[in-house]
Amino acid sequence: MNVAATLAGIGSAICFAVASALEQSAAKREPIPRTLDLRLILRLARRPIWLLGWIPEIAGTGLQAYALSQAPLAFVEPLLVSGLFMAIPLAAVLNRRRVHVRDFGVVALGGAGLVVFLLAAQPRPGAAEPTRAAWLGVALWAGPALAACLMVSWRTSGAVRGALLGVATGLMYGVGASLLKSISAQLASDPLQVLRRPELYALALVGAFAVVLNQHAFQSGRIAVPLTAITIVDPFIGVAIGVTAFHETLATGGVWIVLQVIGVLAMAGGIWLAAVTPEPRGQET
Repeated sequence: MNVAATLAGIGSAICFAVASALEQSAAKREPIPRTLDLRLILRLARRPIWLLGWIPEIAGTGLQAYALSQAPLAFVEPLLVSGLFMAIPLAAVLNRRRVHVRDFGVVALGGAGLVVFLLAAQPRPGAAEPTRAAWLGVALWAGPALAACLMVSWRTSGAVRGALLGVATGLMYGVGASLLKSISAQLASDPLQVLRRPELYALALVGAFAVVLNQHAFQSGRIAVPLTAITIVDPFIGVAIGVTAFHETLATGGVWIVLQVIGVLAMAGGIWLAAVTPEPRGQET
């Protein structure tokens, strides 16, 4: 196990948890649009607490970039789930609401599934950078998946909408992490040359869209709903891209495959429970 990458990954998760709690506190105070509203970011930019959230957001991205330069994508991204257990109580404090025990149950189910999957998958490094054809392959399945989440979310509300937008956000974050990994080594050794890489500009576009989706997701119900979806889908997408684009390898023995399937089902169950759990009036976080 790469200790430096592990510590950086966990540190990144903690930073993202603090950022998520601050951003959700601000986003909950804005009216909920029926569809994607880019002006939401302009309104949030006038709220000091939302701007404050960008300090840990940037720090978390830096730690994530370092971790990705030291270890496989399929190893680093699942570490982000540890931040869930900090984000939920932090959001409760900021919103002056009590913490729901069931939210930790949902997180525990999804997180346990992620841990089981990671231990069973035993991800190993692959190529340093994907080919253009590999990136095209990612776009061909990630694009329709994103479109489907958005179209359905616009026809729903409450926790279901929050979960769907969380899935869409996690998808974008997973793609963004993959783009970040592809330039992370060069970013440390020759940062000026990174300016010539199309992956940098794709990362900026994907990251900006992910931020917009994230704030819309935070508007819908308790923070546990979208954040569970984001934090589970993000590393799962990272693993998928790690295998298909970076050619990272996973364990393929019979028992390992079974455990991986069990882990995936537990992760899906955590997201589903977060979306369908009734929300007591006046107690949302």
